[in-house]
Amino acid sequence: MTGARRWALAGFLAGALLAVAVWAPATWLASAVNSASDGRLLLAEARGTVWNGSAVVVLTGGQDSRDASALPGRLHWLMRPILHEGAGLALHLDQACCLRDDATVFLKPGLGRTQLEIPASKDWLAQVPTGWLAGLGTPWNTLELGGQLRLRSSGLKLETVAGRWRIAGSAAVELHALSSRLSTLPTLGSYRMDLRADPANTSVPGAALQLSTLEGALRLSAAGRWDGTGLRLRGDASAATPADEAALGNLLNIIGRRRGAQSVISIG
Repeated sequence: MTGARRWALAGFLAGALLAVAVWAPATWLASAVNSASDGRLLLAEARGTVWNGSAVVVLTGGQDSRDASALPGRLHWLMRPILHEGAGLALHLDQACCLRDDATVFLKPGLGRTQLEIPASKDWLAQVPTGWLAGLGTPWNTLELGGQLRLRSSGLKLETVAGRWRIAGSAAVELHALSSRLSTLPTLGSYRMDLRADPANTSVPGAALQLSTLEGALRLSAAGRWDGTGLRLRGDASAATPADEAALGNLLNIIGRRRGAQSVISIG
C-alpha cells in the first residue's frame, strides 16, 4: 500500500469515527443508564442522538420486575463539551413537569472513572410526584404515596473509580405534603433527607444520611449511609399525638416492626 493510500485510509477511518461520535443514537445513552442503574432507571422510547435527544423517564423494580412508573411528558437533553476548567461535558436537562429551566449537570469521564457534579442552587433542581416511586415495587406500590419530592443541592460530586464510589458535598431530598392510601389522614406531613459527605472519614465509602420530620402527624427519624449503590437506614416512626395513632396504625405496621407505639425503620 502506497503512502497516499495509507493517508486516505487513515482519513476515512478518522471521519467514520467522528461521524459515529457525532451521530451516536440516543439508544446508546439509554442502554448506559439502564446498565448503570441495574435496570431501575430507564430512558424509554429514546429519540435523537447521545448529544441531543429525548426519552420517557421510567422507574422500575429491576430487570425482572413488572412494576413501572413513568414521569409525564418527555425528558429532553442537550450535551456539549466543556473546554475550560478541565475537560468534561455539560448536560442540560429539560422536562416541563419536573425540572427547573436551568437544570444542568456536569460529567467528567476518564480512564476507569466517571465524575458527576450537581451544582449548588438556592432553590430546588427537580420536583417529581412521589407516586412515581411506585415503579420501584414493594413497598412503594403498597404505600401509594401522594405529594411532591424535591431535590436540592448545595454542591454534590459523585465519582466512581474502579467500581467504588466517592462522594463530596451535600444534597437534600424533601417530601412535601406526603399522603398514603394506608391512612385516612389527608396528609402525613413533610420530611427531609440530608445526604452529606464526611471528608474526615475517607476510609468509609459513601455519605451520611439523616431523615427528619419538618411537620405532620407522622413523625420519622432515622440515620444511615449511602454508598452510591444502596443505602442503610435505621430509625423509628410514630404518631405525633395519641389522637393520630388510630389513623396511622396500618401505615406504621408497613413501615417496620412494631415496638409499642413506635415502628422500627430498618432499610439495608
